[in-house]
Amino acid sequence: MSAAPLVGYSSSGSEDESEDGRQTRPEDGSHRRGQSPLPRQRFPVPDSVLNMFPGTEEGPEDDSTKHGGRVRTFPHERGNWATHVYVPYEAKEEFLDLLDVLLPHAQTYVPRLVRMEAFHLSLSQSVVLRHHWILPFVQALKARMASFQRFFFTANQVKIYTNQEKTRTFIGLEVTSGHAQFLDLVSEVDRVMEEFDLTTFYQDPSFHLSLAWCVGDARLQLEGQCLRELQAIVDGFEDAEVLLRVHIEQVRCKSGNKFFSMPLK
Repeated sequence: MSAAPLVGYSSSGSEDESEDGRQTRPEDGSHRRGQSPLPRQRFPVPDSVLNMFPGTEEGPEDDSTKHGGRVRTFPHERGNWATHVYVPYEAKEEFLDLLDVLLPHAQTYVPRLVRMEAFHLSLSQSVVLRHHWILPFVQALKARMASFQRFFFTANQVKIYTNQEKTRTFIGLEVTSGHAQFLDLVSEVDRVMEEFDLTTFYQDPSFHLSLAWCVGDARLQLEGQCLRELQAIVDGFEDAEVLLRVHIEQVRCKSGNKFFSMPLK
């Protein structure tokens, strides 16, 4: 079985802007003839003032050591915000119990696998938005989602995924019922993407809930025998049929460090 591509999961000011975003101007030469201009002394901004503006456009530096070795799929530039549309999944205790059985077994094949910190199903690729387009983008999404009905889906088929660059590998549960409704959601999200001239979702997508990940391409170790054993664990888990049937109540958009929720009807 070949691995399916996974949705990949930033900010740039213009060159004529200063650090704080104001327009810079050349010196006006107003000092007296024969005198040297006084040097400008810059005083540090107090922390109390800096902390007043936690939502500035300046984003984090690229440091893969702070993210488990993960590498950005596009460079971080000031003014650009990585944006992703998805369905959140709130893991219940029974789901985590299943994961506590699956992950140690998978780690016997690939010890570097780690559990996902949060769970979701992607409805878009990771795209870049300029800061001033975030709210119009979210408003357009909300308008598209407003009439969409809530629905149930089931995700119980274990599958191995990689990102497009093959720099990360994921173990996921593929959606086996509710696929048509997910396609309808993606169709609405894609229309918004097209309005903002952004990349639409993959053709023939495999909707899934990622459980664990590791750096590098680990398909060779995880597919085949390991995959069959993981599927047997899921199939034999108590109440798995009920546990892995999920009710979708909202779509969420993450842009930089901001989250926006769009409830379904």
